[in-house]
Amino acid sequence: MATIRILLGFIWLAFIGSSWGADRNRIADGDARTIIETAKKEIGVREYMENGGPRVDQYNAYVGLKKVAWCASFVSWCFGQSGYAQPRTAWSPAIFPADRLAKNPMAGMVLGIYFEHLKRIGHCGIVLEVRNDWVFSVEGNTNLNGSREGDGVYRRTRHVRSIHRFANWITKTRTLP
Repeated sequence: MATIRILLGFIWLAFIGSSWGADRNRIADGDARTIIETAKKEIGVREYMENGGPRVDQYNAYVGLKKVAWCASFVSWCFGQSGYAQPRTAWSPAIFPADRLAKNPMAGMVLGIYFEHLKRIGHCGIVLEVRNDWVFSVEGNTNLNGSREGDGVYRRTRHVRSIHRFANWITKTRTLP
């Protein structure tokens, strides 16, 4: 009888262990897929001058600005292209209001990187996927080294502990026509 209990315990642990964290890889909402695909299509866009260039100017124009740091403009533009009126800002801290914060990252959410010397979130991107403790994202105004003042749109891999906040802009209703 004890052998059967031990065997059932191992089977139960194997089942639970195989699905541990599986929830983190799901898409936050069906519309997240559109945002993710929009962001992925922009990988490879580069600046032609500091904070400028044909496509970069479109990201910043979407938020009503020119020649500014554009990671948040990129995120806003991707959401806008997917039918969302919000977020719509070039200021990365504004993408993380208390009512949008999420504890567990999921694809389609926005990630925020905190910079101690700025004393605020100074960079953001769109979560593509979460695998164990690694977050795969698409980020604008970065580079291969992960700078917040980069030169283009890149796919990045970050450890979940290096990310200060996650924001979920998907679960609320869409408001654009």
